[in-house]
Amino acid sequence: QVQLVESGGGLVQTGGSLRLSCAASGRTFSSYAMGWFRQAPGKEREFVGAITRSGGGTSYADSVKGRFTISRDNAKATVYLQMNSLKPEDTAVYYCAADHAPIDGVVYSTASEYDYWGQGTQVTVSS
Repeated sequence: QVQLVESGGGLVQTGGSLRLSCAASGRTFSSYAMGWFRQAPGKEREFVGAITRSGGGTSYADSVKGRFTISRDNAKATVYLQMNSLKPEDTAVYYCAADHAPIDGVVYSTASEYDYWGQGTQVTVSS
């Protein structure tokens, strides 16, 4: 069982930055690939990005590529989402998710592949 708690959301102006954190419980954090998803009002949950178990590989949605960066600290059991050059269309509830990954180097962009989810943190970008 893995529990995930996101933090770091808030209100920011267009062009600003935020860093989200997702702290995981348990002693097997390094066994999980981690993903970030977001859901805006009236829209489906969408993939933002993901990072492999070791942190050696990442994948991003085209809409955030070059602006967002995912990193992780396995010693602290925490994954981060650094968001720069924020736009109003980035406004959403952001969720982190954990995928038990027997093999390093693989990440998924499909929500159904993930086993555990956090409660979400609101990010609002004002124009």
